[in-house]
Amino acid sequence: MTLVRSASLTDRAEYAYAATAPADARLVFLAGSCPLDLEGSVVGMGDFAAQAAKCVENLAIALAEAGAELTDVLSTRVLVASSQREDLLAAWRVVRDAFGEHDAPSTLLGVTVLGYENQLVEIEAVAAVLDAVTE
Repeated sequence: MTLVRSASLTDRAEYAYAATAPADARLVFLAGSCPLDLEGSVVGMGDFAAQAAKCVENLAIALAEAGAELTDVLSTRVLVASSQREDLLAAWRVVRDAFGEHDAPSTLLGVTVLGYENQLVEIEAVAAVLDAVTE
């Protein structure tokens, strides 16, 4: 995978502007990762950062089940049920920190409501995996 940056665009963005996958990569499209525990209950009630952390944790599990990891992610979409910039940033900081140096392209959106009662954060992702060749 190649993360694409551009000298013609601002460097203030905390992510690459684009990503490309190798031609022989297997794409993994992940459903929105929600802040749910094993019983299906929303965790981190009222806490944007806690919900973002649970979303990242669940995303990493789904990626592993598909044979991928966070560094294989091509792009993310972070949905936050708020119109307040500070709430969006609280969730974003958790996501950004979880990805570390792998600053895949991302879109951060404030939305009206998410699918589960008391849900504040959801993360969608697309990953690309080069499977090991077996002989």
